[in-house]
Amino acid sequence: MKIAPSVLACDFARLGQEAADIQTAGADWLHLDVMDGHLVPNISFGPPVIAALRPQASVPFDAHLMISRPHLYVGPVVKAGADIVTFHVESQSPVEETIALIRDEGAIPGLVISPDTPASALFPYLELVELTLVMTVYPGFGGQAFMPQMLPKINELRERVTRLGLDLDIQVDGGVSQENIALCARAGANVFVAGSAVFGQGDRAAAVRELRQLAESKL
Repeated sequence: MKIAPSVLACDFARLGQEAADIQTAGADWLHLDVMDGHLVPNISFGPPVIAALRPQASVPFDAHLMISRPHLYVGPVVKAGADIVTFHVESQSPVEETIALIRDEGAIPGLVISPDTPASALFPYLELVELTLVMTVYPGFGGQAFMPQMLPKINELRERVTRLGLDLDIQVDGGVSQENIALCARAGANVFVAGSAVFGQGDRAAAVRELRQLAESKL
């Protein structure tokens, strides 16, 4: 079980220190939401910010490209320091070509679906990626409430991955907290993006430990 705190929930005035702190707290990955104001109704940051953060933490950087044409930004994002690059099946980029580009740039490719997209949209590409991400809120803003109606989609995806005999991470992103992380794990997720559930806590190391324990227990 991996915990990937999202910097979208951190104190942007202390961004570098926040990245260092979250590594010290025991996070497995650092989740970076790159938004273009087009695919999603918000703008966040891009490669220069990722490059500035890279020296502050050695954990894998998990870049989630919420942008309309991710294939145009794969190179700059990887060069800035991203180890994992995920993009939306709903984007305007050709899926297989973009996956291949991520690999060619030396990063791990992943594919994302938004709440209105069925799990089956990922099925043709499962053998081409190492990570899938199921959004459990509508992408674009942090702090939204978790959508429990996405749990069957996670379960459907895990069943398909198991049937194919694949070693594939299933990530969830959106409103993940101490109250629902076990439900996500029980449905089949093993990577959890958490915003305020980590960055909003006084003791972040304790928050990371608790989230991991709850996911592992699946209670």
